[in-house]
Amino acid sequence: MRRWLFADQLGPHFLDSTDQPVLLVESKAVFRRRAFHRQKAHLVLSALRHRAAELGDQALHLRTETYREALTQVREPLDACHPTSRAARRLLSTTDVTVHDPRGFVTTPTQFTAWADGRRRLRLEDFYRHCRVLHDVLMDGDEPAGGRWNLDTDNREPPPAAGRLDVAEPPIPVEDDIDAQVRADLDRWQDEGITFTGRDGPRLFPVTHAEAAARLRHFVTHRLPVFGPYEDAMLAGDPWLAHSMLSAPLNLGLLDPIDAVHRAEAAYRAGRAPLASAEGFIRQIIGWRDYIWHLYWHLGEHYPASNKLAARRALPRWFADLDADAVQARCLSDVLAGVRDRGWVHHIPRLMVLGNYALQRGWQPAQLADWFHRNFVDGYEWVMTANVVGMSQYADAGVITTKPYAAGGAYLNRMSDYCGGCPYDPRHRLGDDACPYTAGYWAFLHRNRQRLHGNIRLTQPLRQLDRLADLDAVVEQERHRGSRAP
Repeated sequence: MRRWLFADQLGPHFLDSTDQPVLLVESKAVFRRRAFHRQKAHLVLSALRHRAAELGDQALHLRTETYREALTQVREPLDACHPTSRAARRLLSTTDVTVHDPRGFVTTPTQFTAWADGRRRLRLEDFYRHCRVLHDVLMDGDEPAGGRWNLDTDNREPPPAAGRLDVAEPPIPVEDDIDAQVRADLDRWQDEGITFTGRDGPRLFPVTHAEAAARLRHFVTHRLPVFGPYEDAMLAGDPWLAHSMLSAPLNLGLLDPIDAVHRAEAAYRAGRAPLASAEGFIRQIIGWRDYIWHLYWHLGEHYPASNKLAARRALPRWFADLDADAVQARCLSDVLAGVRDRGWVHHIPRLMVLGNYALQRGWQPAQLADWFHRNFVDGYEWVMTANVVGMSQYADAGVITTKPYAAGGAYLNRMSDYCGGCPYDPRHRLGDDACPYTAGYWAFLHRNRQRLHGNIRLTQPLRQLDRLADLDAVVEQERHRGSRAP
């Protein structure tokens, strides 16, 4: 039976044997329907075409307008691993394709359901500890390695004063003839009216299993040891810091995540990486990545429309168009430029610069999730739904997080070097030099005072609202700023 591999199922672990026949499909309609980042479109098409080249005659590689058109050209029985989107699952349900259990994640749907059933709240920390035990990862018998489950408090160092982290640069792939053809095809598509966001640029992320495995080995050897302490730091001149840059190849299915987990644990066991770094990285994969995947299915098809904070504003044009040059706030301008120029920034700028700004201004969560999906090279619907709607925008009112991730300029000043040289002062919430994050934080709490009442983690800041003599002026100032770029 021929195995249909979707564009995010490209690693060897999606096949049952090395000689299994394969179907690969490029659907042009996917790019007609939505404007994806140019570098994301390049990455996906390059990965598909490189897989086809690797498989040779073993693969039937079709380039069609739609998936259904491709299926009309296949005369033999097909099977597939469970896809990663509801749209793809609906498509498969209308065909004769045999669908197998999902691959590409550590924990199975059955294992997640057994854990989740009967729980009032689906907390990451609880799931993460369950997974550690279930898969015997970083365990010393019945106890967590080092005696602690979570070393997150050890991984919150501010950025180094030097402005860069002294760590080996991640290996950047060398483009080949397939990349050149992809770029030429995307240029032609643009001439035909298909639109993209962001800027084209050299390919920064792996598109083959071999490239992805090389990046994983390099990370574990050279970057994992210093990953932990600076995991939450931000630097204007160092977008990578010690992050693995493995999210894109993982989400293309090029790597089996359990292999990444085992390599990180082996480095710790051999004394080549501190526990805090290994645990932080493993928590991102066996904890957060699996957790977000399962929540996409578990929370149901109506969850993406959650909007418990009644956030109604549309994304402003400057943000939607990645117009970083229109922004004066140094942190937001730099991070937005990173999205425009690379289709990638690490998790803290996503959450505490982009998401925090949107949360404070009441932008529509579903629109923001779609923006993240289209503009990040590692963005997929399953990735961004709970990450943005639930965690970043608190639109589910606490189903997966205990409080909104809202913070003022003091946090950004502590965890980055952005505030130096910025026209806004993180200490000021009122006036021409008022930091949009500091002012926005208090305006956000004021707007949502009743909705957030009773959240024990916000008791103190909500009480402080009544002690701000300039609160009315701050709220009015933010109202006048509206959707203008800060």
